[in-house]
Amino acid sequence: MIIRGGFNVYPTEVEEALLRHPDIAAVAVIGVPDETYGEEVCAVVVPAAAVTAEDVIAYGRAHLAKHKYPRRVEFVTELPLGPSHKVLKRELKRQFV
Repeated sequence: MIIRGGFNVYPTEVEEALLRHPDIAAVAVIGVPDETYGEEVCAVVVPAAAVTAEDVIAYGRAHLAKHKYPRRVEFVTELPLGPSHKVLKRELKRQFV
């Protein structure tokens, strides 16, 4: 769970919303430190087609509550997976924090 400015943000809810975007193949949502809000929502995206960070943010803004959409977007070619094919979010945090 990400706590952004006192609001609870569940990464799974944000991931499910962003996966509906036609140009996103896979996404993982992590919390990154933020001076103002404590944590900020960061989407790590594997694009399926040409998509920009602004596109992802605008899509999130349109489909999620204002405290839930990602303000930061990072692009990768693949998400790190563990032996059970679960996304290793701790690896993403090490990479992007």
